[in-house]
Amino acid sequence: MIAWLDANGVSLRYASGGQGRQTLVLLHEMGGCLESWDAVVAELSPHVRTLAYDARGAGSSEKPVGALKIEHLTGDLKGLLDALSERAPVVLAGCAVGAAVAMRFAVQFPERVAGLFLLAPATGVTAEQRPAILDLAARIEAEGMRARIDERFDLSYPHEFFLGRTDRQQVRARLLNHDPAAYARAYRMLCDFDLSGDLARINVPTRVIAGARDKTRSAAVVERVAAVIPNARYEVIDSGHAMHILSPTLVAARILDFLREEFSTKGPG
Repeated sequence: MIAWLDANGVSLRYASGGQGRQTLVLLHEMGGCLESWDAVVAELSPHVRTLAYDARGAGSSEKPVGALKIEHLTGDLKGLLDALSERAPVVLAGCAVGAAVAMRFAVQFPERVAGLFLLAPATGVTAEQRPAILDLAARIEAEGMRARIDERFDLSYPHEFFLGRTDRQQVRARLLNHDPAAYARAYRMLCDFDLSGDLARINVPTRVIAGARDKTRSAAVVERVAAVIPNARYEVIDSGHAMHILSPTLVAARILDFLREEFSTKGPG
């Protein structure tokens, strides 16, 4: 089911479905939307209830004006769960900035989180990286999405991951449809948060996954993040950055393994 609701002062589009005793909330990557998870959801639905949504500023959710903060996104997630009467702790699965939101949410609202499944988690940017990212944000805002997508698409979504598939152009079309101003705000948000102090405060079972062929956030960087999180297991899979899009069957299998391992008495039915 796809629908909209007002949560935390913003209109969010969400999709829910599946079956099972545990709810898995899916948080997409920057530039993504709830459809980023479609192929994973198709494999998970017989086993677990899923909730995916377009983050504020992304997909078909509202695009408010003004600066974007990670606390807006964690507040939106809380508002969404409250509006849907999801009172039991949920498992959060996120990619990149989606994983950052999941981690910050787990620290802010530990009673709402049962576990974390993190793909190439973002934790912020270094001081050296910040000027280039701010320049990129300004360029996207001024020139639009197409130039950025054209220069990065083949690197981020290589043909080799789409052999026998028909959805590669749909991925590109979704990216082109992203609002440039909202995308620029997301990049500026990335420059404004630092999750390094959050990692050691995460107190739930956590699986951290790196892509062996990730050209955006290397396995070595992701491993250092995992090393600081208590109760975290780290794994490298043969994929790139947006693993849930590039290798959905592999990611779905790892999610189900995580749920069965950590929540065997209340996990997939």
